[in-house]
Amino acid sequence: MKTAKESPILRPHFITAITLGLLWGPLGCTPSSQSSLSQTDYILHESEAVNDWFNDRFKDELARSPISQTTLGLKTNLGRLDDVSQQALDEEAALLRGWQQDLSRSFDEDRLDEQTHLSYDLFLYDINDRLEAYEFADHQYIFQHMSGPHSRLPALMINRHPITNEAEAESYIRRLTAFNAYLGAYAQRAQKQSEAGILLPRFVYPNLIEACQNIITGAPFTNEGQSPLYAAFTAKVDALDIDVDRKTTLKQEAERALLDYVEPTYQNLISMFSLQEILSDDQDGVWKLPRGEEFYKSRLKHFTTTDMSAEEIHEIGLKDVARIQDEMRVIMRAIGYDGTLQEFFTHLRTDPKFTYSNDEAGRVRYIKEATAYIDGMRENLGALFSAQPQADLIVKRVEPFREATAFFAFYNQPAADGSRPGTYYINLKDMNELPVFQMQALAYHEGLPGHHMQISMSMEQLGLPKFRALGRHTAYTEGWALYAESVPAELGLYTDPYQDFGRLSMEIFRAARLVVDTGIHAKKWTREQAVTYMLENTANAEGDLRAEVDRYIVWPGQATAYKIGMIKIQELRARAEDALGEEFDITEFHDLILANGSVPLSSLETIITEWIESK
Repeated sequence: MKTAKESPILRPHFITAITLGLLWGPLGCTPSSQSSLSQTDYILHESEAVNDWFNDRFKDELARSPISQTTLGLKTNLGRLDDVSQQALDEEAALLRGWQQDLSRSFDEDRLDEQTHLSYDLFLYDINDRLEAYEFADHQYIFQHMSGPHSRLPALMINRHPITNEAEAESYIRRLTAFNAYLGAYAQRAQKQSEAGILLPRFVYPNLIEACQNIITGAPFTNEGQSPLYAAFTAKVDALDIDVDRKTTLKQEAERALLDYVEPTYQNLISMFSLQEILSDDQDGVWKLPRGEEFYKSRLKHFTTTDMSAEEIHEIGLKDVARIQDEMRVIMRAIGYDGTLQEFFTHLRTDPKFTYSNDEAGRVRYIKEATAYIDGMRENLGALFSAQPQADLIVKRVEPFREATAFFAFYNQPAADGSRPGTYYINLKDMNELPVFQMQALAYHEGLPGHHMQISMSMEQLGLPKFRALGRHTAYTEGWALYAESVPAELGLYTDPYQDFGRLSMEIFRAARLVVDTGIHAKKWTREQAVTYMLENTANAEGDLRAEVDRYIVWPGQATAYKIGMIKIQELRARAEDALGEEFDITEFHDLILANGSVPLSSLETIITEWIESK
């Protein structure tokens, strides 16, 4: 197997710089005009026209979303928030249907170059996927304790809204005054859900109420320190090079906006959640909802980008859990542990040497060592990849205001212009739930060569239309990140047997998700049944597992994407190695997986199959 860095990344066939203006591009070349062009010129002309059209559609969508503009690092519409009303959803669906018709009517699909033809197929795939999601929009839990708009919006304001001058501070205040309209529109949709009998399980509502209360605790709402939104604002304003009196005035205006708009909004949400809690029940799966089985099938298709049934996914999970446990026993015996695997899990959960101190010193140590693992991987990327991301990466603690309900780890993409680095967030609320033997695999998953590598390199591909460079298919992105946990093992980077066991414990955690997610939503498992299965078959701490099960309950289908995506990438690699033998080049394979941005698994299979045939 070749491992030398011999070939550059396989770029798309056309290279076009993409700007963010709002001008309409040229319409496609019609068949009648082909007579004045050679075949090659016609394909080039048509491909350029289609890509101009794709980028114009991206601009159209971006213009509708001030939040997306901020997320990408743009400083446009900083004082506004999105329209998330039902009317806006309906308008978006109508827009998508119109684009479907325009694409097929305006361009000749058979006269496109290879990359543009892939973009054509992906654009239609994504539209169909979004329209199917629109059909079940009233089934998806609008507010849920893991990542609802009530917590996403403050996180946006704190982490992504820039305040580098007085105008941006004023825009922050205007956005505070828009909280009521933005979250109020979500609340109207959630209330309509409730009236249709679509309610969260009862246990979720106290978590929602607590999360809302955290936003309006502290100055200017209460006397217990500063509230998260106000603390972020004052810190950024204090750093500005402007008159002291003007700083004072801005802070006063922010206080008024918080008291007049933000506090009433969250109090209204708390009241709504309190009433819905009374109406809810203790049934956990979406099978309980109207058309619940159809909804879950739709979610599985969306997240895995396959047509696999819940039963198929469940069986894949059971078999994979058994396989990984056999590998775990090998390491366990090598370490010298003589008990059962379940006893070893208990040992890992309870021995204090496997966690850092649950204080500031332990948290600082964790972030420092996680950063060091990523830095070590960066130095070794050349052995497995011929291209590397340009964007910076930092490791950061999840903010205290949302750590009670946030994921234990996640990644946020960098700004498109490089002004904000990619961020690996780690939830350090309880260090007892962060075993250090999983630290290395987790850093590789969220950082390098995982999410940061894949997402940043996709964003940096000038030859991809923006909808592809910034697009996400969960099975691909999470499948790659899970696969990326195994890649450093090929270079011997896992520092000891416990860290290597941690790699397997992270993998079996995702395999068990296949069993538990389908168990809850298709087989009517209870919350406790799911927790029991996870405790018996994985090494994670009980508190972590309970939080994870709660995540699967409110986010049906999402947890199945990781292992399904990883299995496909491993399958494609094995196929390529078998077919190419000594001609197989791992850097070329990895670069090709990453070169086309996020794609459904069927498209990824086509890309690799054609590459194998071409060689």
